[in-house]
Amino acid sequence: MSRLRTSGPPDEAGAEVVTSAGAATTRPEAKPRRRGFRTHVVVFIAPAAAIYTLFMVYPLLDSLRLSLFAPVDGNLTFVGLDNFVHLLTDDILAPQFWNAVWNNLMFFAVHFFVQNPIGLLLAALLAAPTLRGRSTYRALLFIPTTLSVVIVGFIWQLIISPVWGFVDTPLLGQSSTALVTLALMSVWQYVGIPMILFYAVLISIPHELTEAATVDGANGWTTFWRVKFPLILPTVGIVSVVTYVANMNAFDLIYTVKGALAGPDFASDIMGTFFFRTFFGFQLQQGSSTMGATVATMMFLLILAGVLLYFYGWQRRIESYQL
Repeated sequence: MSRLRTSGPPDEAGAEVVTSAGAATTRPEAKPRRRGFRTHVVVFIAPAAAIYTLFMVYPLLDSLRLSLFAPVDGNLTFVGLDNFVHLLTDDILAPQFWNAVWNNLMFFAVHFFVQNPIGLLLAALLAAPTLRGRSTYRALLFIPTTLSVVIVGFIWQLIISPVWGFVDTPLLGQSSTALVTLALMSVWQYVGIPMILFYAVLISIPHELTEAATVDGANGWTTFWRVKFPLILPTVGIVSVVTYVANMNAFDLIYTVKGALAGPDFASDIMGTFFFRTFFGFQLQQGSSTMGATVATMMFLLILAGVLLYFYGWQRRIESYQL
């Protein structure tokens, strides 16, 4: 009886096999197993995907489609990009549109330069190992986020009222201060969101890193900026893009406090309120579904531009910095 001797490991695919007679053969290569389709994944994903498609994807695509049509003799007729040209060049719509875009960017800037740094500061204080009662502070700081926008708007109107409030100047009644005041009211309500996001990342940083910095003689301020802050840069980018998307979609607070006209003299008018008046109409202004869809499409393009700037600008630099 001949013996088989292999020239490689017994489990090596395609190994050469030498018999006692000197004949060499090759073991057939083992085929990788194919995993079957996991149907249970579809069962869990399908409901959420169906709801998201029905209430998010379909309205978005239908708005994009509707922006390319215009009513002609009672029927919707394809007009291409004429609605966009009309929006950007009309003597009435164009100034209101660019005013809303500028105000929206200012509204976002207040949140970006005030809300997010305050949220980071509060998160750093809550993450301090010597702080007692952090759960209570965390809950108190996050409570405004859970309040209704109507309640927040009503309370702040009472607080800053020149009649029975704490200030003598009508901050919401002046064109120079109305938008910034509304933005700060929004900052007060939603500062808990970036605070919680930053706090979750800060408490996940290994204590060995901060202890090593302390041993090397670094104080708390240096440890935060030289050790902790570089580690939370990805979260800083995520919070920034979430703030941008949320503020470009803002509507409820300004509509609650100042109404659809976003006064005084459209000083607090943003894309959300401008879209509302264009689509549904208000007072003597007649609504138009096609022009409203055009405004909604412009909002989508502005949001998309900001998100792409984040992914191709900030995200790539952070990844190369970490590498």
